[in-house]
Amino acid sequence: MSPDLPEGVERRPFDGEERLATRGDPVYGEPTDGEWRAWDAGRSKLGAMLERGMDTGLGGGEAVLYLGAAAGTTVSHVADFAGPTYAVEFAPRPARDLLDAAESRPNLFPLLKDAREPATYAHVVEPVDVLVQDVATRGQATVALRNRQFLRDDGRLLLSVKARSEDVVADPDDVFEQVLGDLRAGYEVLATERLDPTHDDHLAVVARPLDG
Repeated sequence: MSPDLPEGVERRPFDGEERLATRGDPVYGEPTDGEWRAWDAGRSKLGAMLERGMDTGLGGGEAVLYLGAAAGTTVSHVADFAGPTYAVEFAPRPARDLLDAAESRPNLFPLLKDAREPATYAHVVEPVDVLVQDVATRGQATVALRNRQFLRDDGRLLLSVKARSEDVVADPDDVFEQVLGDLRAGYEVLATERLDPTHDDHLAVVARPLDG
C-alpha cells in the first residue's frame, strides 16, 4: 500500500482526471476547483515523488527548508500544507515570482540566497523537519551535506538529483551512484526512484541524517 498523502494534500478531479491538489491561491496557471488547486507533477519533482507513492515522511505541519525554490511552483504547494517554509533561491528573476507566491502565504519565507552557502542564511532558518532539495548545480550531495545542519535528528532529506547538472555526458546511472556515495557521508539513504519519464535523468532520494 502506498504511504498516505500529507494532511492537506488530496487527490481530486480536475477536467475528469484525478490529480494531487492543495488548498491555496494559484501560482503558475494550474487548474483550480474552488479553494483547491492542482499540483502538476510534470512541473514538480516532489509532486512526482508523491504521485509514485514514495514515503517522504511528510505528514502536514512540518517545518521545511526548500533549496532551489525557483519561482515557487512546488514550494507554494508545500507551504499550503506545511508549517514554516523557508524557500532559498539564488536567481533574482524567479525570486521575484517567489515573493508574489508568498504574499498570500504568511508561513512562506523567501530567501534570496545561494544554497551552496548556508552560512548566509543560518541566522534566519530554524531547525526543520524536512529538507527538500531541487538545485541544478554540480555537487548536489555537497549542498545536501552542508545544509544537514538545519535538519532535526529524526528529519528527512527529499533530494532530486539532476544527472545532467553533475555531468552532461556521463551515464546518469553512474552519476547517481557517485552522488549517493557522497551523500552517505552524512545521510542514510532510505529509498530511491527514477523519475523518468516525468523528469528525465532525475533520481528521487529519501534519506535521514546520520547521528553525529
